[in-house]
Amino acid sequence: MDMVIDMAHMPEEGETVLGSTITYNPGGKGANQACAAAKLDGNVKMLGCVGNDEFGELLKKSLSFCGVDVSDIKTGTKSTGMACIYVDGKGNNSIVVVQGANQECDAAYLKACDKAFQECDYVILQMEIPEEAIYYAINRAKELGKTIILNPAPAPDEFPDDLYQKLDYITPNGSELIKLSGVTGNTIDDFIRGATKLMNKGVRNVLVTLGERGALLINKEGTELFPTRKVVSVDTTAAGDCFNGAFLVALSEGMDHKKAVLFANAASSIVVTRSGAQKSIPDREETNEALERWNFEFSKASFE
Repeated sequence: MDMVIDMAHMPEEGETVLGSTITYNPGGKGANQACAAAKLDGNVKMLGCVGNDEFGELLKKSLSFCGVDVSDIKTGTKSTGMACIYVDGKGNNSIVVVQGANQECDAAYLKACDKAFQECDYVILQMEIPEEAIYYAINRAKELGKTIILNPAPAPDEFPDDLYQKLDYITPNGSELIKLSGVTGNTIDDFIRGATKLMNKGVRNVLVTLGERGALLINKEGTELFPTRKVVSVDTTAAGDCFNGAFLVALSEGMDHKKAVLFANAASSIVVTRSGAQKSIPDREETNEALERWNFEFSKASFE
């Protein structure tokens, strides 16, 4: 559950600032991505764990409303996970996550849900659950020949080298890429160097989300920077999650990488114009309309 506090600017160390509003919104990286994929017409089953409390029930209801199959979601003994999200006047955010019941999304639980692994085509993972569960899921999905996408958020201090070669896609943002690769800097060339290091470890595709600078895709075919759709940002919460969910749906429908990234950029560009997490995620019709307008703007600019 996301507890969102709006404020004029982020507090510095030791500083107290006044917040203007506080709201509670269903969130969680995995849940946001599942919600986005389902709202964009994907067939999605979510594996995860909530607490035996009011927030847990609300989170499952929210996902179910989005079209996600929540029948295998576990109810644990810890309280439902929470994220405290601080949003400044420019729409930027800082997030503190308390894992709670997410810690009970362990390998034993995933083993009990093996049917879900067997029946799916794609497995997408985030890192708000125990690392052993993530490692198990990657290995099991690889055994079954599934397409594996890892969104390394929050980025771990270490990640086993032997698992990189089992990933079809890794989708860090800029700061996560820096932490994983050890390459410092904030230029596109720096990100290319960092992504190349992950490629050399065996990842087939590295897709780096860079906010308003676009999305950077690196694979054996080469390197391409995809633009973003220009909008006025209100709240960037869940933008990256929506991007991942939308990209997954596009891949599942057979879109090539270029179309898939542009589709994901269009969906996430809508998210940043609204407040909240899952409630800000667009459906397929709205995303298609945004994509058509965006393509028209490109064509018009080229013609002029």
